[in-house]
Amino acid sequence: MGNKIAGARDLWQSRTGLILAMAGSAIGLGNFLRFPVQAAENGGGAFMVPYIIAFVVVGIPLMWCEWAMGRYGGARGHGTAPAVFALIWNSPVARFLGVIGLWVPFVVAIYYVYIESWTLGYSIHFLLGTSPKLAAGADSAKEYIEPFSVFLGTYIGASGGGNIFTPSLTALVALGITLALNFYILYRGISRGIEVFAKFALPALFIMALVLLVRVVTIKTDNGSFIEGLNFLWNPDFSALKSPGVWVAAAGQIFFTLSLGFGAMITYASYIKPEQDVTLTGLTSATLNETAEVILGGSIAIPAAVAFFGVAGAVSIAKSGAFNLGFVSLPAIFASMPAGQFLGFLWFFLLFFAGLTSSVAITQPVVTFFQDEFGIKRSSSVIITMGIMLVSVLMVIFINQTLDEWDFWAGTIGIVIFGLVEVLIFMWVFGGGNAWAELNRDGIIRVPRVFYYIMRYITPLFLLVIIGWWGVELLPGELQKTSWTIWVSRAYLVLLFAVLTVLVFLANRRKSAGHGS
Repeated sequence: MGNKIAGARDLWQSRTGLILAMAGSAIGLGNFLRFPVQAAENGGGAFMVPYIIAFVVVGIPLMWCEWAMGRYGGARGHGTAPAVFALIWNSPVARFLGVIGLWVPFVVAIYYVYIESWTLGYSIHFLLGTSPKLAAGADSAKEYIEPFSVFLGTYIGASGGGNIFTPSLTALVALGITLALNFYILYRGISRGIEVFAKFALPALFIMALVLLVRVVTIKTDNGSFIEGLNFLWNPDFSALKSPGVWVAAAGQIFFTLSLGFGAMITYASYIKPEQDVTLTGLTSATLNETAEVILGGSIAIPAAVAFFGVAGAVSIAKSGAFNLGFVSLPAIFASMPAGQFLGFLWFFLLFFAGLTSSVAITQPVVTFFQDEFGIKRSSSVIITMGIMLVSVLMVIFINQTLDEWDFWAGTIGIVIFGLVEVLIFMWVFGGGNAWAELNRDGIIRVPRVFYYIMRYITPLFLLVIIGWWGVELLPGELQKTSWTIWVSRAYLVLLFAVLTVLVFLANRRKSAGHGS
């Protein structure tokens, strides 16, 4: 019966398409913007020590949990966290916890798609030659980037400093195009939409990144060079390892880079064939993502900043955050180089492709939920989901602090809480023996036994420590924010969670009524 139900679902048509789609869901803006900033801020090369440890004890275990749970649910006709959790643990608590796996990806998708649209808008500006120009006689990092800082504020409508933003026409048009592309890919389905796009987008993304990397390698100015930039980024400051914040930052980056805790991989994995391997395929997609992040993401932005602005300037840029690195500093660097207009276009188009593969993935869980649990056809499910997203993104566009607030609750805290819920349900409620058997079923490789103990004991403990640290270090300051925009954005988050919760329990009632009849 499980195979019959699974056969009615749209499945991945090839292992290559599945790997590229899974890798694409993970390869996003965080690989090229967030990772180099995190590494530069947290000990340079020393950051890789907790990063690799977090990859082994959190990243790989959670990735295998999500793949195994997704395949398990897909074979039974379900591809979202509430239903998959309920298959494992038949309790209202399981369904309620599963709501987090719908709420987190959808909230992140709403604001992520807007940031993604910035990259498209910027690429259009560079292509048409309407991007900012360097100030005449600029000879310091601040003077170089000032026109680009002003441009970003004008583009998103934040230059006035008020609570209500007034974005530029280009920003709104770029958002419209971005939403339309997301809609089209999702509307086409798993095999004809997402898989086809991934097979084209991932190779194109790597080619664009390599072209930029080749150009960055050749940078040499009076302030520095590419090699000095790499030395700055990867020179280890082992004293940083004494700081708990560095370990938390490394674990947080692993969640971002592998798209863990979003529920998206559970959904994607639900569309694989019931007898298909998840051990080697999952590991391959994770390795592809890590290659993009460490080799490409770590070799473009920060090394270029060091070469142009020196180590001191690069430190200042890194501390200013990923947005300033990607949308202010890098454009200024490209503008000062030969063929800078084309390079700027290529950089932002690269980011756009990376963002598009991720936004499609984190929107898919809600689409799948409407299909699986309410029996709504895919076209209507996509229309409903994108319609809610279109209305919700207005909050992010026009109300100051909404993006930061949503990113904190869903994109920072929410993903780790959901990751903890996943591993506890899989390894403890489902049972260690059952989980281990399901993970290794039909596997091309067998997972080393040591990972059983890592997944059952070390991963949950590691995640509990992260959540506890955030609760002590970050939560008090966050709760002290009291502006009306903060409370409006929080109220909307609660509303979305409440709506999704009601839908989950209505879906369960529909299922129970169907069985009763």
